[in-house]
Amino acid sequence: MSPAVTTTIPQIMKDCRSAMDKALESARRELGSIRSGKASPAMLDTIRVDAYGQSMPLNQLASVTAPEPRLLIVTPWDKGQTKAIEKAIRESDLGLDPAIQGAIIRVPLPSLNEQRRRDLVKVVHKLAEEGRIAIRHARTEARDRLKKLDKVSEDDVKHGEKDLQKLHDDFIGKVDDALRHKEAEILEV
Repeated sequence: MSPAVTTTIPQIMKDCRSAMDKALESARRELGSIRSGKASPAMLDTIRVDAYGQSMPLNQLASVTAPEPRLLIVTPWDKGQTKAIEKAIRESDLGLDPAIQGAIIRVPLPSLNEQRRRDLVKVVHKLAEEGRIAIRHARTEARDRLKKLDKVSEDDVKHGEKDLQKLHDDFIGKVDDALRHKEAEILEV
């Protein structure tokens, strides 16, 4: 008996919800890495550092704290990686100017000018759209699986598609909420 035959509507819905959860979390993580007016350790989560012969996430090489609203402190666990971490932060597209100070790296956040805010809003919209696309993709995949089910009535498939659309709309709404929140945070002066 092939696995496609044992697939049920609840299983398809569960798989779809799981895929949509991943897409939403990814979108939230990406949005969190975009800098607004306030310092947040999550801003540096997307930075990768060339260390130990490979590209590693910054959070695996150092701790990041935000002691003040306009300052991040990066404390490398291996002091030998300080220069590489500083270079990765400087070369990221976040527009930051880190400075090594003894065993730590100070990352002051410049105030955002109006043009930079508008640019960041565009980036945030693009990231949110990527999240929406991933959610729509999960819905399409689940819908295709629903249509391929054997020994299931058309009515059950129709109900499944309605539930799928409702799930899709819920997740799109959550991405839109995260987008509105982030946009307001960026535009707040």
